[in-house]
Amino acid sequence: MGMEVVDVSHYSEAEAVRTRFTIGQLARRAGVGVQTVRYYERSGLLASDARTESGYRLYSDEAVDRLAFIRNAKALGFSLKDIHALLSLRLDSAASCADVRGQALARLQDVEARLRALERIRDTLRRLADACSGTGAVSACPILEALKPESGLALETDPAEGRSPC
Repeated sequence: MGMEVVDVSHYSEAEAVRTRFTIGQLARRAGVGVQTVRYYERSGLLASDARTESGYRLYSDEAVDRLAFIRNAKALGFSLKDIHALLSLRLDSAASCADVRGQALARLQDVEARLRALERIRDTLRRLADACSGTGAVSACPILEALKPESGLALETDPAEGRSPC
């Protein structure tokens, strides 16, 4: 996904900028910050289409669409690595819908595991809150007591990561 250098020599600098978007214009159209655009470029998710003679990056409408795709995928919780794979599948004529479905099902499995972990946390917090009357000295607070290492309170961890998934 290297940068394609488009011949804009027949355009004046002003014309080249008008026919394509600068990084700031792209960011505004896509509803992201300039630093986000640069981050996605560094991550290999986005490339500028061309540069002006003075070195300004220029982007097409396709870059706006690609940023929208990335934002939508991120909103569903896909990682940058996953998004790169989805973008590659989108451009691969040999890829099938089953390939994309596999990516979505893997993400769904992760979301369901996080939901189970959040439910365990919610249940634990509910038990702790129910055990506390909200009156009395902090030194006798059952919530603070339960948080001490020696209390035996242990939230479930994600075995794949060895840490709490939240």
